[in-house]
Amino acid sequence: MIKKGIFTGLPIMLGYLPVAITYGVLAKQAGMSLTELTLMSVLVFAGASQFMAVNMIAVGTGAVEIIIATFVLNFRHFVMSLSFMNQLRNFSLKWKIPLSFGLTDESFAVSSVNKDEAKMEKGALFYGTIIIIAYVSWIFGSFLGGVLGDVIPDRLSQSMGIALYAMFIGLLLPSVKKDKRIAVIALFAMLINALCIQLGMSTGWAIVVGTIIGGMSGIYLLKEEPA
Repeated sequence: MIKKGIFTGLPIMLGYLPVAITYGVLAKQAGMSLTELTLMSVLVFAGASQFMAVNMIAVGTGAVEIIIATFVLNFRHFVMSLSFMNQLRNFSLKWKIPLSFGLTDESFAVSSVNKDEAKMEKGALFYGTIIIIAYVSWIFGSFLGGVLGDVIPDRLSQSMGIALYAMFIGLLLPSVKKDKRIAVIALFAMLINALCIQLGMSTGWAIVVGTIIGGMSGIYLLKEEPA
């Protein structure tokens, strides 16, 4: 099971390393120390949230705004956790707790297409191996990016800031292709964010308000017609 988990988790590692390195470089550029940016990966372990937090730190946002924005952005994990825990319903609590900590979009997707292992003997080792590979590669990539942040030219490190926007666009496009109404929700959230900033609200709170109102609009825009 461990060997199978290693081979299954390798694609996640290959995808995480370049993104984590970019995060490390941007975090260093935002003024975080090598210890701080690495500890954020150790304790938070959420790529999109860490990118957003770094961007908010760079513009001087307070801790409260960052915490609320991270909570809202990661709210999808409640749904993913319910599905994942149902898949692991035959596992003991001593396995469910650590496995739930390592749940990310990528590990959830890979685990969802490998459901049979949950019924096998020592299946927890399979899922645990996938999560450990993802976790270690993200931390190592973050640390390496922090080191490179002091070495690579300023022009190159500053240009990597586009990775934040590219990452969120990359997360958004698959959903937009399935349903054009998702694009309307994203544009609406963007307009709310811009309006809040124009009204004098801080960048951090503008992100929080835009995310919440934009997300709430989806309750009506994505409402299915009764059969």
